[in-house]
Amino acid sequence: MDDGVARAISAFKSGNPVMIFDSDFREKETDLLWPATSATPEVIRRLRKDCGGLLFLAIGNEIGEMFGLPWLQDIHSHDTLIGENPVLGHLVTNDLQYDSRSAFTLSLNHRETYTGITDRDRALTTRRFGELSGELIDIGAMGDFALSQLGKEFRTPGHIPVCRESPGGLKTREGHTELAVSIARLAGLVPCTIGAEMLEPDGDGALTLEGARDYADRYGIPMITGEQISTAFDEKD
Repeated sequence: MDDGVARAISAFKSGNPVMIFDSDFREKETDLLWPATSATPEVIRRLRKDCGGLLFLAIGNEIGEMFGLPWLQDIHSHDTLIGENPVLGHLVTNDLQYDSRSAFTLSLNHRETYTGITDRDRALTTRRFGELSGELIDIGAMGDFALSQLGKEFRTPGHIPVCRESPGGLKTREGHTELAVSIARLAGLVPCTIGAEMLEPDGDGALTLEGARDYADRYGIPMITGEQISTAFDEKD
């Protein structure tokens, strides 16, 4: 296995951050990522202050299936909902410049949060979602039981946007969601990753690849590319 990927896997497995640059042919963005189960207020604070982009929770497709989490794009394009809410027909997602489909599903707050936006609140929502997902996967939970367990702890809408992996993972889509989930899979963790896109200080563009590598070197964070992750999965198969 590529030495860079091996270092990233080792770091992630230990609950430490990893940075992933997607590619020059997609969004040209770098994400700073942690295992969801390692989320603390300090982790959320660093994502918020050092990245500048949207905090998102990337989940494996099997978690999406277990909880029946729909893709928002499917909800917002449903004929019945458009009939009841005509504005949805005017806001249809049909012009994404980097893909044909959005990975966003529901947004969540843990029921023990207040507003849900504080570092503590978002850490709780993130960590418990990752923990609960792992607990239910371990016992093979599905259907009404999985839904009831989710509903006991979480509500929607919330302050943690969730992105669901495309069925087939990297074989069907090489987006930030699939890459974030894949590093968790390679590390043998619950396929649930918290992260944020890294922007330039003025916020007017993605952090350059050189700038991202400088940040990674400064803080000793393993940084890899989408191509390296895809290759690692091909070798694994």
